[in-house]
Amino acid sequence: MNRKFNSGVTLVELLVVVLIIGILASIAVPSYRNYVIRTNRTDAKTSLVTTAAALERCYSRNRSYSSGCTVAASFTSNDAKYQITVVPSADGENFTLTATPLGGQLQDTQCANFVLTDANVRTVTGTKSATPLECWSK
Repeated sequence: MNRKFNSGVTLVELLVVVLIIGILASIAVPSYRNYVIRTNRTDAKTSLVTTAAALERCYSRNRSYSSGCTVAASFTSNDAKYQITVVPSADGENFTLTATPLGGQLQDTQCANFVLTDANVRTVTGTKSATPLECWSK
């Protein structure tokens, strides 16, 4: 008997491969998205700490956080993932910095708004399950 061997791929084999790739993608994409969101939190923390340092330098020169400081009242973080808001107290003795998420970072439901004060009190608002320590240390 003379048999011919086909060296192709059957439709069933192709569908099995596509199914496996789909399953792997359904696992990998959400994990990657969560990783990116966690990584982008660094943008908020870096911007807040840098701004606080600039305000402290201003305070050491002018004895006020509000007069003579060149820090803008509101600006976008370095990677444009957060809106940073600077709120000095009326007497210029205290300040509160807030980082509000922008764009894709709005999907961060664990650590939404980062807050830093002149006393280095670090809090997080708008979160569902994470504590401030978890958000600031990750």
